[in-house]
Formats: sequence, structure tokens, C-alpha cells
Amino acid sequence: MEKRPLKIGLSARLMHTPPKELGFRNKVLQYIEQSIAHWVMAHGALAFMVPTLETGGEVQRSSLSIKSVVHELDALLLQGGSDVCPLSYGEEALRPEWSGDRIRDLYEIELFWEFVFQRKPVLGICRGAQLINVAMGGTLYQDILTQHPDAHPHVDADLYDKYSHRIEILPESHLAQLYPESAAAHVNSIHHQAVKDLGNDLAIEAVSAQDRIVEAIRWKGEGFVAGFQWHPEFHGSNRNLLDSAPALLDFLFAAEQQRDSR
Repeated sequence: MEKRPLKIGLSARLMHTPPKELGFRNKVLQYIEQSIAHWVMAHGALAFMVPTLETGGEVQRSSLSIKSVVHELDALLLQGGSDVCPLSYGEEALRPEWSGDRIRDLYEIELFWEFVFQRKPVLGICRGAQLINVAMGGTLYQDILTQHPDAHPHVDADLYDKYSHRIEILPESHLAQLYPESAAAHVNSIHHQAVKDLGNDLAIEAVSAQDRIVEAIRWKGEGFVAGFQWHPEFHGSNRNLLDSAPALLDFLFAAEQQRDSR
């Protein structure tokens, strides 16, 4: 009997005030970015966006619970997007534009912990990696160049996903096992925030070669929880950038193993 495809949940991006030209007046949009869905689907898994279970700013539960939603899925992929709100790690925003999305934080943190409690893999991309760090008690640089002035730029508004830099994968890490011949590699860089204080029971697996800013993290406990600061789904067939396939296949293998053990 053929095994069913893996069902990967993708956390939703939230657009609280859509531009008028989109035609959704006074509506909140929840969406996924095409590249990340296709990245998952290209390897034979199914991608499902997980909508929030709240309306406005107050939680109003429907007949479904987070526990029920997670029960139907095999793993979680936390998307990139808006800044993590400093309130989520006990700070005030240094500037209004760095206030982030507190509503999305609360939704994703609850979703993250339910997947962990059900022992299902979680992979965070860019904001998703930062969210994992915050969920596990860590903090962030609200703006790298402001709070870490010796760092090199990690974002270029004009180049966007064409901007890249070199990372170092730490020896003896799980990531080093996935990329045994890529101790140094290039990845895209589209972020102005980053891990500052590392969360509880997390290990650093890769850093920016120029300034040692954290680029990859992994949970030291049982189960699969990992985060990448870069966007592997944007690497495509670019041979100058780190191959995104080993990292995704590792995540999907963990999901398959956990599914088949239930």
C-alpha cells in the first residue's frame, strides 16, 4: 500500500490592513508565499496553510482547537515575514517601525508549542527561526546595524533575495553532517533582525562569516526543531548558494519517521 504524502503545515502570513487596490476593505488577509509552498511540494509533500483561530485582537475559538489542527498535520514550517514584536521577548520597540506583529507572534508561538508537545518536527525560516528563539526564551537584535554597529549589512532593499553573504557551518553540528563539504557557503540574506540572546536548550549551528551573527539554530532536546536565518526556498538552482535540498529532505525525513511511529 502506497504511503500517503506528508502533510506540512505552513504558518500564515498576516496582512492586517491590505492596500485598497486589493479590494479587501477592513479585512485581514492570511496567506502563504508561493516559493515556500512549491519548495515543499517539489519534494512530494503537501503544503497546507494553517489559519489563525482568532478574530480581531482577541482569541475567539471556533469548534476547532489548535490541538485538533496539529493532530492532522505531520510537521510545521514557520514562514518569514514581518518583524517579531519586541514585547514578545520582554522589550519595548526602539522605533515604531520595529514594533512587529504581536498578533502573529502569539498565534505562531502557540502553534509552535503544540507541535513540540505532539513531538512533530518544526522548521523556521528567517522570521520563523527568530520566532523559535523567542518562544524558547531568547531575545533578538531589533535592528542589527543599530544594536550591533560592527556587523555588516544583512539586507539590501534593492537586491532583495539576490543579496548574499558567506556563512560558516559549525563543526560537529547536525548541519555539518548534512553539508560535509560545505563548512563555508553562501546564502541569501534578507533580514535586519537576528538572534541576540540564545533561547533555552538551543545550539548555534551556523554563523555569518564576517560578524558571527547567528544564522542557524537547533534544539538540543528530543525531536526536530531547527531554524535558518536565510531563505533556502529562494536558492532554487543557483549553484553559487547552499543547496537547499539536504536541509528540507532532513526535515521531511524527520516528519516521516515521526508519522510512521505513531
